[in-house]
Amino acid sequence: MQKRILIVEDEAAIRDMVAFAVRKGDFDPVMASDAREAQEAVADKVPDLILLDWMLPGTSGIELARRWRKDALTRDVPIIMLTARGEENDRVSGLEAGVDDYVVKPFSARELLARIRAVLRRSREDEEDGSVQVGGLRIEGAAHRVFANEQPLTIGPTEYKLLHFFMTHADRVYSRSQLLDHIWGGNVYVEERTVDVHIRRLRKTLAPFGLDEMVQTVRGAGYRFSATAAIA
Repeated sequence: MQKRILIVEDEAAIRDMVAFAVRKGDFDPVMASDAREAQEAVADKVPDLILLDWMLPGTSGIELARRWRKDALTRDVPIIMLTARGEENDRVSGLEAGVDDYVVKPFSARELLARIRAVLRRSREDEEDGSVQVGGLRIEGAAHRVFANEQPLTIGPTEYKLLHFFMTHADRVYSRSQLLDHIWGGNVYVEERTVDVHIRRLRKTLAPFGLDEMVQTVRGAGYRFSATAAIA
């Protein structure tokens, strides 16, 4: 079955070009020109991935991404931001809003399809991962659920992958480049600062349960996950 891709773009020419590329990549495109149409499309059927323009009339793409990340229906749907804003701070703002990746305009159909496939590959549930527990955190791998102190935890798809990797490789130090290779894949270009953004989001998710200190920064080396307190 074809993966359903929701394209949220207000410029008709770009929307049609993206839809053409998506079809060529053997995906099923659904188009929306603004936030209202996007919400209606999601309500009709939840897509497998969303291509979201940063600049939309009325509600911006960033606002829409934040809204979807808070909604149980869409919080696990991967989002790729389509943006003319290539500055680092803008890219980080998108990642912090819950976006999984971004493509800077102008982009080629080949680059767009590579990003789509990479994000879908990262977000795909891997039932062979199994379950794991470290301290107060527990993952039910087959069900793709996370529990903190036996309370259900709402977590984004990239943070889930990061947490699962940490929990299955506890008490080891990994550099940013190593984490990029393990979580994003070595054939996908993602800046190292992206790791820091998702680490912050993971810590913020764990903080209400007092478990954020399990994700430890090792100065000059990278990050370590441990149920024991970090050594000062």
